[in-house]
Amino acid sequence: MTSTPLFIRLDASDNVVTATRALEVGTDVEGVATTGLVPSGHKIATSAIPKGEVIRKYAQIIGYALNDIAPGDHVHTQNTEFRNTDVDYEFGTDLRPVTMVPEDQRDTFMGYRRNNGTVGTRNYIAVVTSVNCSATAARRIADSFGPDDLADYPNVDGVVAFVHGTGCGMAGDGDGFEALQRVMWGYAKHPNHAGVLMVGLGCEMNQIDWLLEAYGLKQGPLFHTMNIQNVAGLQKTIDMGIEKVRAMLPLANKATRTPCPASELKVALQCGGSDAWSGITANPALGHACDLLTAQGGTGVLAETPEIYGAEQMLTRRAVSQDVGDKLIGLIRWWEDYTRRNKGSMDNNPSPGNKKGGLTTILEKSLGASAKGGTSPLTGVYKYAETVTAKGFTFMDSPGYDPASVTGQIAGGCNLVCFTTGRGSAFGSKPAPTIKLATNSEMFDRMSGDMDINAGDILTGEASVEAKGREIYEMFLAVASGKMSKSEAQGLGDYEFVPWQIGAVM
Repeated sequence: MTSTPLFIRLDASDNVVTATRALEVGTDVEGVATTGLVPSGHKIATSAIPKGEVIRKYAQIIGYALNDIAPGDHVHTQNTEFRNTDVDYEFGTDLRPVTMVPEDQRDTFMGYRRNNGTVGTRNYIAVVTSVNCSATAARRIADSFGPDDLADYPNVDGVVAFVHGTGCGMAGDGDGFEALQRVMWGYAKHPNHAGVLMVGLGCEMNQIDWLLEAYGLKQGPLFHTMNIQNVAGLQKTIDMGIEKVRAMLPLANKATRTPCPASELKVALQCGGSDAWSGITANPALGHACDLLTAQGGTGVLAETPEIYGAEQMLTRRAVSQDVGDKLIGLIRWWEDYTRRNKGSMDNNPSPGNKKGGLTTILEKSLGASAKGGTSPLTGVYKYAETVTAKGFTFMDSPGYDPASVTGQIAGGCNLVCFTTGRGSAFGSKPAPTIKLATNSEMFDRMSGDMDINAGDILTGEASVEAKGREIYEMFLAVASGKMSKSEAQGLGDYEFVPWQIGAVM
């Protein structure tokens, strides 16, 4: 075991270092003495930073000095200013070739091969709502199928209701309506669903029939729709829905796991409750796991557009074409306008918990968050909940709010979710299970019932980023094959379906 140093310098050009433990006044840091108490994970100036000058970490700008900062000063919100990014973008200047594993040598997992060629990692029956008005009906239908009811169907993971708070009081076209329709379609066709029942009210703006027509969905033994108004009331809808699901169960149970190549994995790359160690331990390790998956022909999907703000120029350099890079910049510009017209700021993120963990600006948070995407080329950029078709490392537009972001990634086809956290998170998801990575050992020990892998041992030198990345990748295969993640074993995922609500509520 290697002892943890008092601080970490991430690049020779940085003018701050990060404390690995709480430091007292007068602690020696690269020849300068700390001028005050510095909490663990927080930054210390190693040279004078005059007012208005840049503060550098990761060899990138994370903010500007709000006033003169002396060597040894604690660098945080009290003396750091955020400014919107203004960079010259490059395209494809940092393309690192991926050494692909030959198809006949690729790793496999035990998955569910569907008739349309897609591959699932779970085998659920979904009850999907078009509008909040049908939420109670959907929950009561799903709640009617407990462990005893499913005992005769061992290949069915459960019956789950996906309910939300929108679907009406919205424009019948535009970003919000289209995003919700993509979410519904993505869940209706998700490979982790063996059967789907869609439940509406009947008069809502988000009409089920419009979805069927727009996406060519056809009803059949494993796909049904119903409206409360047509069925003639709530209780009759619940009773009819229970019968429809009951008829699906023996058909869904016929699905069995078979060997499938790792190229069929599509992993949502997420973080929440981040701290200063996220960008140093868990996120780079997940990035290496993403690179390993990319070499197998699989797909990693990074999201949370506000949380790459200030790091997007590093991603455009990895874009396989200017068209891909331009799509990413277009998302950044949309978010700048979105926050401006809503009288917000891109620096509204980090959250109070992020700041307590040592993250000062969104620029700093983004540089760490983007590390989840590894080093492989950026092959595609997608709208929220749009089907991800490109292989390799990709990006999906979404807010930084974890449930809404993951809902979009799952709708886009992700059959696994991997979620890093430093402060601690109780997040979980269905139908794609969530694997959780702790950025530090203290939190891992405190929340061991929630965390699947501890990346904190990277900080102590007990593990390398590459070794931890390999461990995460192996966990991908195990969970995809049916091993339950910690959040899945606790039943999380029934309330984390949150479609992004864009636009006015009318």
